[in-house]
Amino acid sequence: MSLIARHLETHQIPTVIMGCARDIVENVGVPRYLWSDFPLGNSAGKPNNAESQRDTLALALELFESASAPRTTVASPQIWSEDDGWKNDFMNVHALPAEKIGQLKAEFAEQKRIANTLKKGRVELDQ
Repeated sequence: MSLIARHLETHQIPTVIMGCARDIVENVGVPRYLWSDFPLGNSAGKPNNAESQRDTLALALELFESASAPRTTVASPQIWSEDDGWKNDFMNVHALPAEKIGQLKAEFAEQKRIANTLKKGRVELDQ
């Protein structure tokens, strides 16, 4: 997404990137970046929490209007949890039992299978 944002910006289409991987996104150099210190995949706010998601969107729109310099990063004031322990536990494969790793692998394989099925369906529609 960061590279797409940079491309759009070169064509005078302004963008705001919302993300959780600050080091990666800032390294690419997006013009406007709303960073949330949340687990990856949750850059639009907490799951099933409309207030968190509305607040995140409001921050992104505010950044869109107010950024006055390139490569502007704004940190969301929201916190994922009162305890930062989630940062050590989030997707730490060494802390997971073998059964859980097997379950995650199976879920990922199923997601890939579905994606491939959808991809094949699109290819057939395009022909």
